Amino acid sequence: MRFSITLSYNGSAFSGWQIQKGAPSVQETLEKALSTLLGEEISVTGAGRTDAGVNAVGYVAHFDTKCHTAVSGADFCYKLNAILPVSIRVHEILPATPEFHARFDAVSREYTYFLHRKKDPFAESYSLWYGYPSLDFEKMNAVAAELLGTHDFSCFEKTGGNNKTSICTVTEARWVQYVPTHVSVLGYPDDGYWYFRITANRFLRNMVRAVVGSLLDVGRGRHDEQWFRDLLASGTRSDAGESVSGHALFLSRIDYPQA
Repeated sequence: MRFSITLSYNGSAFSGWQIQKGAPSVQETLEKALSTLLGEEISVTGAGRTDAGVNAVGYVAHFDTKCHTAVSGADFCYKLNAILPVSIRVHEILPATPEFHARFDAVSREYTYFLHRKKDPFAESYSLWYGYPSLDFEKMNAVAAELLGTHDFSCFEKTGGNNKTSICTVTEARWVQYVPTHVSVLGYPDDGYWYFRITANRFLRNMVRAVVGSLLDVGRGRHDEQWFRDLLASGTRSDAGESVSGHALFLSRIDYPQA
């Protein structure tokens, strides 16, 4: 019987979602925990890769098992979370149709990248401190709008990504200012907290981190808007900006067709 599983994870201790030889992964950790509980070898299929250090909230995967009565028990999630490290939390496990596929059935994915403008010891673990004195978010949002629509995004793709196509359709790409909880509750100085949110039908390896790095180059005046347009139209990965750190990146939403 097939089940869908929804989980969240802190990616700092992992080489990414996908199993890699000689490196810890979320997929392998979850498979081992499920196999231990169910007494059979379990293979888990996820909604897609995340890079090393990248986090996920509401990540979706699926697995098949012969022991479906054990999974249906109300305490199964509790037992599974007790085995898993604190960096992984399973939210729910639900019966799925035999045809359900966590990766191929997803219609869109959303990533969120966090950035703060002044040094903040409470934000360091999940947000990028970008202290460059001048950063034009209005200009960054203007060029981010160029990402909307269907394009070849190979200029932001990590070399050796091995994708069949580099064409993606982006439906949202924008910078938003926000106030984190520790600022509003503790009265910590509000020195500029932002996140970049991008939604698409699919993403290429390293794509979001390279997009953010390129937008920051525009925001600090290293390049202008036309450079970004030319990059998207015909540029290569070596023409784009540097990839930003993965610790501030979250796979924040995965959508599936309505039942």
